[in-house]
Amino acid sequence: MLHVSGVPIAGAVSAVRTLREAGHRLRFVTNSTTLSRQQLIQQLQLQGFDIAEDELQTTGAVAARELKGKRVLALTMPGILDDLEGLQLAGMNVDAVLIGGADEGEEVGRIFSYLNLNRAFHELEAGADLYCLHKNRWWQTADGPRLDTGVFVAGLEYAADTEATVLGKPSSAYFTAALEAIDAEPTITWMIGDDLEGDILGAHKFGMKTILVRTGKFRPDDVERSTVQPDGIVSSIAQLPNWLEANL
Repeated sequence: MLHVSGVPIAGAVSAVRTLREAGHRLRFVTNSTTLSRQQLIQQLQLQGFDIAEDELQTTGAVAARELKGKRVLALTMPGILDDLEGLQLAGMNVDAVLIGGADEGEEVGRIFSYLNLNRAFHELEAGADLYCLHKNRWWQTADGPRLDTGVFVAGLEYAADTEATVLGKPSSAYFTAALEAIDAEPTITWMIGDDLEGDILGAHKFGMKTILVRTGKFRPDDVERSTVQPDGIVSSIAQLPNWLEANL
């Protein structure tokens, strides 16, 4: 919603500044799993966004809280390992299998190799619980959509006849954490996003109001097919401050 492949959406930086100056309490929630929270903050700040580290909520931090003290087989990108503090990372005899995200580099082929996926399958068969940072089917880049780790999660669910616990969007726990951080009630809180399934449907199920932006993962066909519609649609986050001023 703020950027695609590291390039800020036109007008996004000033829109965030305008929202903050208008007195809106902001919480930035992401399913990104390629970088640690600190790395993501540094990236956003270099792009010009005025965002403090404690304003950004990541799936890695949620996983560290939910799985604290457990032995975990973590198939995740190396960048988020710093966020998994407190977990006992192990290769076998684990309590939980954690599936993270994917990127376009060669590293993803090693992480989600047959050997590693088969190891995860055997741990699940032995009684380990399956968790995923998110279950996204694809993610958006400047060069188009790319497969995400939802495909690996679905495969393990099918093979082990189990269901993964989703730790990021659209889980209720993730939205609960965001609302608690800004001390807000769901019915008077707006979720802004480009992902109809993870952002809009997830927030609606939680009782929040939603605005869909026509950037990033936005697909008009998805909106037409969906039974749940956003409360508003704007071209990009750049138009958000004016939309809110006109409609609130």
